[in-house]
Parts: sequence; C-alpha cells; structure tokens
Amino acid sequence: MPLRPATTATGAVLLMAYGSPRDQADILPYYTHMRGGRTPTAEALAELESRYAAIGGHSPLTEITIAQAEALRAVLQAEHGDSWDVVVGMKHNHPFLEEAVADLQARGIERVIAMVLAPHYSAMSVAGYVQRVRAAAQEHGGGSIRMDFIEDWHLHQGYVAWLARQVRAQLDALGSARAAEALVVFTAHSLPAKLRQMGDPYPDQLGETAAAVAASLNLPNWTTGWQSVAQSAGEPWLGPELLEVVRQEAGRGRRDFVVCACGFVADHLEILFDLDHEAKEEAGRLQVTIVRTKMPNSDPEFVREVLFDLVDREIRKPD
Repeated sequence: MPLRPATTATGAVLLMAYGSPRDQADILPYYTHMRGGRTPTAEALAELESRYAAIGGHSPLTEITIAQAEALRAVLQAEHGDSWDVVVGMKHNHPFLEEAVADLQARGIERVIAMVLAPHYSAMSVAGYVQRVRAAAQEHGGGSIRMDFIEDWHLHQGYVAWLARQVRAQLDALGSARAAEALVVFTAHSLPAKLRQMGDPYPDQLGETAAAVAASLNLPNWTTGWQSVAQSAGEPWLGPELLEVVRQEAGRGRRDFVVCACGFVADHLEILFDLDHEAKEEAGRLQVTIVRTKMPNSDPEFVREVLFDLVDREIRKPD
C-alpha cells in the first residue's frame, strides 16, 4: 500500500515506525530482521506466532502508519501546498527506512524532516532510526539531502492534551464513584534497565508524560508501568510490568484500572495482545476491570494538533 508521491514536492516528511509482519509467512523474516539477522529459536518463533494468532494473525501497524501519513499529507499540503510530501519508512519490514531514503533521493527531494512515531527518546530506540537514515542518506545521495530530525515530543502540549481527553473519557465512562478510586497506569515499551545507568532519558520521559497528563486532569491515583518486559541474556528490563502493578493494586482492593499506553501511537501487537488480550484475561482472573484509552492512529485531532504541529514548527524554523 505505497503512498502516491507528490511529484512537485521538494520537501518531505519521513514518518518512521517499527514495522510488522504482513501475514503468517512474514513473521519469521520479520523476527529475524528484528534480531539483527539471527534466526530465532523454534520456541521463540512459536511464541510470537501465537501472539499474532491471538489478535487475528495480523497487526495493522503498517496500514495505520500509512493512514497517518496520508492524513498528515492532507493537512500539510492544505497549509504549505504541493511543495511538501509525506512518506513512510519502517525499521523491520517494507518499506524499509533505507528504501524510503533512496526513493526520496531519486525524486530529487532537497529537505527531509524525519520523525519516529514514538514520543519518548532512547539511544536504544529513536537513535537507531536516526543513525540508519543518516547512513542511507550518505549512501544514496552523498549527504545532499538536508536532514532534520524530530527526536522527542513526549511533552508536546497537543499530545498531552490529546492523552488527557482520552483518559477523561474512560474515567467518565466508569462513573464518578468508580473513577475517584480508579488507578490510571501510563505505559510504554520496556527496554533494558541499564538505560538508567547510562543516563538515558527514556525512563524519566515516561514519568514526565504521565505527570503532565495527571496534572492537567488533577488525577488522584496514577502511576507508570511497562509493557513487553523481556530478558536479554538474563539482563533485567525496566519495570514494574503493567500486570505486576495490577496484581499488587488488586491485592490492596483496587477494582478499576485505566491504562493509557502513551508510549505508542497505533493499535498493534503491544496494544491488541498485551492490553486487549493478556490484560483482559488477567482482569477476569483477578475480578477487576481494566479499560484502555483509544490509540491516536489517524485521528484528525491527533494528526493536526500533534503531528502537523511538530512538522510545521520545523518547516518554519529559520535556516
């Protein structure tokens, strides 16, 4: 589902996302690419395949990213004309980041504003995208394209306001009495815990986003948690895990939980499996209620108030 290029554009926004397998047959090459070319064990592959099977066999991340790009393009061209285009590059499947950069170079694009569709910065996440895009620009154009990067937008005013509206909607749906006692848990994808020793801003940025949303709503009960907590050769990852938070609070008598997955901007495996499948099963076992806020996806308010605003500010910066 490639985007139709705007042939008169001299500038382009490169929206970058993690990527997802297209179908069952694509899971192995996708997983292998995630692992830097190392083939996963049969057990690890089967575990990932079972997760995709639980959400219907397919993650809509690529389609959603393309929809976000189409929506951003419409707003961008309404404000700046046909001089700006929007393209998509994926980290682990087609269209790869390198393919997107090569295409931009072939089209004669002079300036690129690149943004990862993840609001929190880490040397283990966003920095990897930036490095690959810079390397591809050197390879395909000798660095002739001007590259500007939006690397961190976890406290963007529009994003905080958008999240606050979604949390408010879920609390209102619970009713005033239950909402007063509900715990709001803000989550992001876990990464190795050594980030803290490295001085990486990622763990603190999740807390900063959560605190900003909580302050805007005057939330009485909120905390942070992590999704997709893993182990790397026995190395600990950032915690506490979301379900650990729920279990501990349920043991103290908490009955209602609102999850705001503010580290993600699309419905994909970490939402459709972690929250809609795994967390719901655990909620049934614990006899508690877990609801989640809706994801931004290509919501017009999110596209205009967050994505467009971020890009527009870059476009308008003096050279």
